[in-house]
Amino acid sequence: MKIDLTDTTSSKINAALMDARRSSGSTAAGMVLTLVIVTDEGSAYDALKAANDASREHPSRTLAVIKRAGRSPRARAETRLDAEILVGTDAGSGETVILRMHGELAAHAQSVVLPLLLPDAPVVVWWPDNAPLNPAQDPLGALAQRRITDAVTAESPVGQLAQRAAGYTPGDTDLAWTRITGWRSMLAAALDQREVTITGAVVEGESYNPSVELLGLWLHNRLRVPVERVVTGGPGITAVRLRTADGDITLDRPDGLLGTLCMPGAPDRMVALKRRDTAELIAEELRRLDPDDIYATAVRTPVDRLRERIAGVEHAGPGGTVEAEAPAAAEEPKVVEAAVANPTRVTAKLPAKTAAAKRTTAKKAAKAAPRKRSGQ
Repeated sequence: MKIDLTDTTSSKINAALMDARRSSGSTAAGMVLTLVIVTDEGSAYDALKAANDASREHPSRTLAVIKRAGRSPRARAETRLDAEILVGTDAGSGETVILRMHGELAAHAQSVVLPLLLPDAPVVVWWPDNAPLNPAQDPLGALAQRRITDAVTAESPVGQLAQRAAGYTPGDTDLAWTRITGWRSMLAAALDQREVTITGAVVEGESYNPSVELLGLWLHNRLRVPVERVVTGGPGITAVRLRTADGDITLDRPDGLLGTLCMPGAPDRMVALKRRDTAELIAEELRRLDPDDIYATAVRTPVDRLRERIAGVEHAGPGGTVEAEAPAAAEEPKVVEAAVANPTRVTAKLPAKTAAAKRTTAKKAAKAAPRKRSGQ
């Protein structure tokens, strides 16, 4: 069932929700939480689809807040609330209300959302993109027990982790952390099988992926060993290697679908380690609404604790900066390209032979140039 309300109010939306439930033959709400999605028109479809899929596991009332402040002074002066109500099969296993706020009302979204929250039920706020610097201090975030962001959608995903650490409040979490649940579970299970001493770790994954950094910081905090971060072509996290005296414990996933667990003295095992979609990530986050202390410890650890290098380039020392000569002329463009794409984390040097060749060419050119006679 779909109901469109133009220039409406929160009380009229609540009345329409009650009428829709009566029409469908269900007077009781039967929902366990309220999920508030703060998004824009461009991301609304994907976010609502993920929320509807997650509602089959967690029946909830989903409130999608779309702010349309307007570009012209006349549009900004017009204050209006439009609502689209979805009940039944169109809304998964719950209710969905799409709130489009025009004009100055966009700056007071919490006043519209507050009357629509389910009574005596937890509130979760999710920003699929453009999350505030401090979610707990946001007017909508202040209404929630759980606040979900996604650092991977930021312009600087790895730099976003520092902002998440600075503004962390118990109840905050990020989907970059949720994406590594499978990796953390498999690595913990591997270490439970035998008693070994870990001397170091290597985490491999694509650049600008905050999940790779969070996994490395988690290993650094839990194992108390140095962790090296290797930049690869992805997709996502590609491998984790735990150094031991008997050999490496390796969890490798080159294709983003199936992983291979290799342990010294044991046969290799294939493990399910598929990259999950957003609906699965949101469903996992809704299973627990208490503060995640492990995430808090990991995100508060500075990223520069990880030593970083590009795959195929030797690391020169700690500090998160690579200073190395390119291994070959054929690989030189890749190293230089990485340095240009990420200048604060990669510093590439040209091979010594290239510089020597330039000096030799300059000397030959100087000898070949004709000398000027005096008086000319």
